[in-house]
Amino acid sequence: MSRQEVNPIDFVIIWVDGADPKWCEEKSKYLPKSSFEDDKEVRYRDWDNLQYWFRAVEAYTPWVRTIHFVTWGHLPKWLKADHPKLHIVKHEDFIPEEYLPTFNSHTIELNLHRIEGLAEQFVYFNDDMFINAPMKSEDFFKKGLPCDVFAMDCIYFGKDSAGPYNGNNMTVINKNINKRQMFKQHWRKWFRLRYSLKFIYRTVVLMPWPWFPGFLYQHLPNAFLKTTFLQVWEKEPEILHETCMSKFRSTTNVNQWVMKYWQLATGSFYPRKKNIGRCFHIRKGIEELLETIRTGKDAMICINDTVDTTDFENKKQAVIDAFQIRLKEKSTFEI
Repeated sequence: MSRQEVNPIDFVIIWVDGADPKWCEEKSKYLPKSSFEDDKEVRYRDWDNLQYWFRAVEAYTPWVRTIHFVTWGHLPKWLKADHPKLHIVKHEDFIPEEYLPTFNSHTIELNLHRIEGLAEQFVYFNDDMFINAPMKSEDFFKKGLPCDVFAMDCIYFGKDSAGPYNGNNMTVINKNINKRQMFKQHWRKWFRLRYSLKFIYRTVVLMPWPWFPGFLYQHLPNAFLKTTFLQVWEKEPEILHETCMSKFRSTTNVNQWVMKYWQLATGSFYPRKKNIGRCFHIRKGIEELLETIRTGKDAMICINDTVDTTDFENKKQAVIDAFQIRLKEKSTFEI
């Protein structure tokens, strides 16, 4: 029996069809009533490139055991729902009824551990995150631990930033985890040349503070242990519950990064190199993004839609055209 069979790795991806009339009708019943809630178009609009996500997974990570495809209920017309490696998961299949319906990605993400049949080791993807070159299971998990980069960082609270979520996340981390104690136990994981000198320097500069100020977040697919979700829910049920009761994203929320940060702060991770992927925040130019899609220069990429994205339809088509160059053949997940 192979190690992969003993310690399977699943992928989880959440997706929404923001143009589905039934979904839009349902959402309209719960429109935000506060400026603290976020219902921007960029949270839901579709880049129409999901088929390339499946093609890339099949081509570059064939070792994945199961893909858990999380959806409100709608499915892409081209998706082969009965594929043996595909598990269609509707919100009501795993999210507690008191939180439904939800239009808050934080609610969906914080309950992923409840998905029936989910492996202890899983990689979580937003639908804008792609495998972009061949990868090994060891790029995500080693010795039963999720692979990650440790670097402390300061939280940015700029307009439309994730600062409020990060601040709330760090409240959870510092309430439960002693920085100095963790340093004594795991300092070898905090300082590794594979992180790059820039990130090591950030950690060194922020060492004098007795609490964790924040962590580097690369905005790439995250490797998680299901156990981590159970631990955080056990320790902080109230703040997670309050987040899940929000129908839309709210500045009072924590998000799934709290699970990532918990793994980093407790040393429950295996150090990996920093340059394993890259996030492209879409604003005006996208030539670097198109080049890495065409060449596979970066093993993982995030195509991050923003409120500053201009000329959306043309950029969407350019991205599709770039994917088509390397991933022109249909996957077995497509009808």
